[in-house]
Amino acid sequence: MSHRKEQKSDLSNEEAIDRVWELAKDIDVCMFVTWDGEYTRARPLSARVHREENAIHFLVNADGAKNDQLERFPKVTMAWSNNSGYKYVTISGHAKVSNDRPTIERLWEKTDKAWWNNAQDPEIRLITVVPDEAELWDSPGKLVATAKMVMAAVAGTKPDVGENAKVDL
Repeated sequence: MSHRKEQKSDLSNEEAIDRVWELAKDIDVCMFVTWDGEYTRARPLSARVHREENAIHFLVNADGAKNDQLERFPKVTMAWSNNSGYKYVTISGHAKVSNDRPTIERLWEKTDKAWWNNAQDPEIRLITVVPDEAELWDSPGKLVATAKMVMAAVAGTKPDVGENAKVDL
């Protein structure tokens, strides 16, 4: 597994990778971005983050436009945002749509009842993303970030508001 780091960060590659997976799992809902051949399309989806499988799963409807987009253009980007904590993650990778019933049943959660009756609903499909690269912006918190921005503005410098790292996954 190759790793690269861009931007300023005190995190090692392994620490940055750990933090990417942790933030994606903790934040849960991401903007799932596909390409339709003309425009990028984004929609919020609940992510089932499974680092041990090197995969991020999503339960979706069988008739969603994103499914057709993924058949033609499988490269996607997912963006997680915790605005109150100034923590952000993007992960890009390759996605595949399947009707993997055992995995759908394994990933089923009570909150999925808002969309489907049960895990056996034939309209459920699984999107699995295998990540390639990620980037994170991880601030120590709003109060600290705000104070650093104010101090930098007064001093005429750029604020150091936390970690920013780009890594290959």
